Parts: sequence; C-alpha cells; structure tokens
Amino acid sequence: MPPEPTPTQSPAPPTTRGLHLIGELYGAEGLSDVDHVAASLEAAAKACGATILDTRLHPFDEHGGVTGVVLLAESHITIHTWPEHAYAAVDVFLCGDCDPADSLPILKEAFRPDRMTTQTIERG
Repeated sequence: MPPEPTPTQSPAPPTTRGLHLIGELYGAEGLSDVDHVAASLEAAAKACGATILDTRLHPFDEHGGVTGVVLLAESHITIHTWPEHAYAAVDVFLCGDCDPADSLPILKEAFRPDRMTTQTIERG
C-alpha cells in the first residue's frame, strides 16, 4: 500500500498514473435500488475529491441487479450488483491527487456489507 499522502504529495507515487481500488462487498444491502446505488457512488466520488462528469446505471429485471459507471475527470467508479447473493463488485480508479481509499467509508455506510475486501493496484 502506498504511503499516506502529505499535503504536497499525491496519494499515488510519481511513477504511477493512478490508483485502482477493487472492492468486493459481501452481505450487502440496497443493491437493487438504482437511485440509492447512483447516489452512493456519486457520494463516494465526492468524498475522493473527484469531478463527476456523468452517471449511467442500468437495472436488470431478473434478480434486480444494477450495473453502472460514474464517469470522472479523474477516471471512473463502476459497480455490478447481485442482490440475490447480497454481493457487489466495485472499482474505483482515480488519477491525480484523488485517493480511492476515501470512498470506502461511504461505500460501507451505503451498502452495509457484512464483509468487504479490497485491493489497490498502482496503474501505469
């Protein structure tokens, strides 16, 4: 994991183009509510200091899942949910001074997973 950023240092090392956080939410709630998912992802983006360009989500009829993306000037946040399994896969990829780890408290509060695992990849 990269060192904690200082006020004059980006969260990503200078040779990295961005940080890509991959999150898996198990035992999660609210995964079929498109409005809730959209608001939660947008709140996560704002918590990271990212600039929202557009939000696109698509609900599925069969099990009520949602897939979607929040397009950011700094890259994107995506989600795909399986409410029938209380599971969601979330990607938070950010460049510049934004730290995707800042999205975690928002995602935890919004979806209340029993368990959440993450890994962060330095991109570029």
